[in-house]
Amino acid sequence: MDANPDVGVVTPKVFYPDGTVQHLCKLMPTPFDLIGRRFFGWGPFRKYVDARNRRFEMHESCYDKEMDVPILSGSFMMIRTSVLKEVGIFDERYFMYLEDFDLCRRIGEVSRTVFNPEVSVVHEYEKGSYFNRRLFKAHIVSAIKYFNKWGWFFDKRRREVNGKVEF
Repeated sequence: MDANPDVGVVTPKVFYPDGTVQHLCKLMPTPFDLIGRRFFGWGPFRKYVDARNRRFEMHESCYDKEMDVPILSGSFMMIRTSVLKEVGIFDERYFMYLEDFDLCRRIGEVSRTVFNPEVSVVHEYEKGSYFNRRLFKAHIVSAIKYFNKWGWFFDKRRREVNGKVEF
Protein backbone atom coordinates (compact mmCIF):
# COMPACT_ATOMS: atom_id res chain seq x y z
CA MET A 1 0.00 0.00 0.00
CA ASP A 2 2.88 2.36 0.78
CA ALA A 3 4.29 1.86 -2.71
CA ASN A 4 0.89 2.43 -4.37
CA PRO A 5 -0.83 5.48 -2.85
CA ASP A 6 -3.56 5.39 -5.52
CA VAL A 7 -4.82 2.01 -4.20
CA GLY A 8 -7.66 2.32 -1.70
CA VAL A 9 -8.34 -1.37 -1.15
CA VAL A 10 -6.48 -4.53 -2.04
CA THR A 11 -7.49 -8.15 -1.68
CA PRO A 12 -5.38 -11.31 -2.03
CA LYS A 13 -5.91 -14.50 -3.98
CA VAL A 14 -8.30 -16.61 -1.91
CA PHE A 15 -8.27 -20.40 -1.83
CA TYR A 16 -10.68 -23.00 -0.53
CA PRO A 17 -9.14 -25.35 2.05
CA ASP A 18 -8.71 -27.95 -0.76
CA GLY A 19 -6.45 -25.52 -2.67
CA THR A 20 -8.82 -24.46 -5.45
CA VAL A 21 -9.22 -20.76 -6.20
CA GLN A 22 -12.30 -18.91 -5.02
CA HIS A 23 -13.55 -16.60 -7.76
CA LEU A 24 -14.21 -13.60 -5.56
CA CYS A 25 -13.26 -10.81 -7.96
CA LYS A 26 -16.47 -9.53 -9.47
CA LEU A 27 -17.95 -7.02 -11.82
CA MET A 28 -20.60 -4.66 -10.48
CA PRO A 29 -23.71 -6.85 -10.47
CA THR A 30 -26.91 -6.52 -12.39
CA PRO A 31 -30.05 -7.89 -10.74
CA PHE A 32 -29.88 -10.86 -13.12
CA ASP A 33 -26.31 -11.66 -12.05
CA LEU A 34 -27.53 -12.25 -8.51
CA ILE A 35 -30.97 -13.65 -9.26
CA GLY A 36 -29.88 -15.85 -12.17
CA ARG A 37 -27.05 -17.59 -10.34
CA ARG A 38 -29.28 -18.21 -7.36
CA PHE A 39 -32.49 -19.39 -8.98
CA PHE A 40 -31.88 -20.23 -12.64
CA GLY A 41 -28.60 -22.14 -12.70
CA TRP A 42 -30.29 -25.40 -13.72
CA GLY A 43 -32.13 -27.03 -16.59
CA PRO A 44 -32.58 -25.04 -19.81
CA PHE A 45 -31.07 -21.89 -18.27
CA ARG A 46 -27.90 -23.49 -16.91
CA LYS A 47 -25.65 -22.85 -19.91
CA TYR A 48 -26.59 -19.17 -20.13
CA VAL A 49 -26.37 -18.59 -16.36
CA ASP A 50 -23.01 -20.41 -16.14
CA ALA A 51 -21.56 -18.27 -18.95
CA ARG A 52 -22.87 -15.09 -17.38
CA ASN A 53 -21.56 -16.12 -13.95
CA ARG A 54 -18.10 -16.87 -15.38
CA ARG A 55 -18.02 -13.31 -16.74
CA PHE A 56 -19.43 -11.82 -13.51
CA GLU A 57 -16.76 -13.65 -11.46
CA MET A 58 -14.07 -12.76 -14.00
CA HIS A 59 -12.97 -16.38 -14.62
CA GLU A 60 -11.23 -15.44 -17.88
CA SER A 61 -8.71 -13.31 -15.99
CA CYS A 62 -7.21 -16.54 -14.61
CA TYR A 63 -6.58 -14.85 -11.25
CA ASP A 64 -2.84 -14.92 -11.88
CA LYS A 65 -2.06 -11.22 -12.36
CA GLU A 66 -2.62 -8.01 -10.46
CA MET A 67 -5.73 -6.29 -11.74
CA ASP A 68 -8.15 -3.52 -10.98
CA VAL A 69 -11.46 -5.11 -10.06
CA PRO A 70 -14.76 -3.31 -9.42
CA ILE A 71 -15.91 -5.56 -6.58
CA LEU A 72 -13.64 -7.37 -4.13
CA SER A 73 -14.75 -9.87 -1.51
CA GLY A 74 -15.17 -8.69 2.05
CA SER A 75 -13.68 -11.97 3.26
CA PHE A 76 -10.26 -10.28 3.27
CA MET A 77 -9.55 -6.66 2.44
CA MET A 78 -6.76 -4.26 3.26
CA ILE A 79 -8.24 -0.77 3.15
CA ARG A 80 -6.40 2.52 3.37
CA THR A 81 -7.62 4.43 6.45
CA SER A 82 -7.63 7.78 4.64
CA VAL A 83 -9.95 6.31 2.00
CA LEU A 84 -12.32 4.97 4.67
CA LYS A 85 -12.38 8.43 6.23
CA GLU A 86 -13.31 9.85 2.83
CA VAL A 87 -16.02 7.36 1.77
CA GLY A 88 -17.16 6.08 5.16
CA ILE A 89 -17.15 2.61 6.64
CA PHE A 90 -19.57 -0.21 5.89
CA ASP A 91 -23.10 1.09 5.29
CA GLU A 92 -25.14 0.07 8.33
CA ARG A 93 -28.24 -0.52 6.20
CA TYR A 94 -26.76 -3.89 5.25
CA PHE A 95 -26.91 -6.53 7.96
CA MET A 96 -24.70 -8.77 5.89
CA TYR A 97 -24.29 -9.59 2.20
CA LEU A 98 -23.49 -6.90 -0.38
CA GLU A 99 -21.98 -4.59 2.23
CA ASP A 100 -18.61 -5.33 0.60
CA PHE A 101 -20.06 -4.59 -2.87
CA ASP A 102 -21.33 -1.24 -1.63
CA LEU A 103 -18.03 -0.34 0.07
CA CYS A 104 -15.95 -1.31 -2.97
CA ARG A 105 -18.18 0.72 -5.19
CA ARG A 106 -17.71 3.81 -3.01
CA ILE A 107 -13.95 3.24 -2.72
CA GLY A 108 -13.71 2.78 -6.48
CA GLU A 109 -15.02 6.31 -6.97
CA VAL A 110 -11.97 7.82 -5.21
CA SER A 111 -9.17 5.26 -5.66
CA ARG A 112 -8.20 1.93 -7.16
CA THR A 113 -9.68 -1.40 -6.01
CA VAL A 114 -7.02 -4.03 -6.66
CA PHE A 115 -6.64 -7.81 -6.65
CA ASN A 116 -3.09 -8.95 -5.82
CA PRO A 117 -2.33 -12.65 -6.44
CA GLU A 118 1.15 -12.34 -4.87
CA VAL A 119 -0.52 -12.76 -1.47
CA SER A 120 -2.95 -15.54 -0.64
CA VAL A 121 -5.23 -16.69 2.14
CA VAL A 122 -7.41 -19.73 2.78
CA HIS A 123 -11.08 -19.02 3.44
CA GLU A 124 -13.84 -21.42 4.47
CA TYR A 125 -16.64 -20.39 2.11
CA GLU A 126 -19.94 -21.94 3.06
CA LYS A 127 -22.67 -20.04 1.17
CA GLY A 128 -24.73 -19.89 4.36
CA SER A 129 -27.69 -18.20 2.66
CA TYR A 130 -28.08 -21.25 0.40
CA PHE A 131 -28.87 -23.44 3.40
CA ASN A 132 -30.32 -21.18 6.08
CA ARG A 133 -33.67 -19.44 5.63
CA ARG A 134 -32.78 -16.50 7.89
CA LEU A 135 -29.52 -15.86 6.02
CA PHE A 136 -31.33 -16.25 2.70
CA LYS A 137 -33.78 -13.52 3.74
CA ALA A 138 -30.87 -11.27 4.81
CA HIS A 139 -29.25 -11.85 1.41
CA ILE A 140 -32.43 -10.90 -0.47
CA VAL A 141 -33.00 -7.81 1.70
CA SER A 142 -29.40 -6.69 1.16
CA ALA A 143 -29.68 -7.15 -2.61
CA ILE A 144 -32.86 -5.05 -2.66
CA LYS A 145 -31.14 -2.32 -0.62
CA TYR A 146 -28.09 -2.43 -2.90
CA PHE A 147 -30.10 -2.07 -6.11
CA ASN A 148 -32.38 0.57 -4.55
CA LYS A 149 -29.27 2.57 -3.72
CA TRP A 150 -27.29 2.11 -6.94
CA GLY A 151 -29.92 1.34 -9.57
CA TRP A 152 -31.68 -1.77 -10.77
CA PHE A 153 -31.53 -1.76 -14.53
CA PHE A 154 -30.43 1.76 -15.43
CA ASP A 155 -27.05 2.13 -13.79
CA LYS A 156 -24.80 4.11 -16.08
CA ARG A 157 -21.82 3.93 -13.72
CA ARG A 158 -22.01 0.11 -13.55
CA ARG A 159 -21.93 -0.04 -17.34
CA GLU A 160 -18.93 2.34 -17.49
CA VAL A 161 -16.89 0.59 -14.79
CA ASN A 162 -17.60 -2.95 -15.98
CA GLY A 163 -16.81 -1.89 -19.55
CA LYS A 164 -13.28 -0.86 -18.53
CA VAL A 165 -12.37 -4.19 -16.92
CA GLU A 166 -9.63 -6.08 -18.74
CA PHE A 167 -9.91 -9.85 -18.68
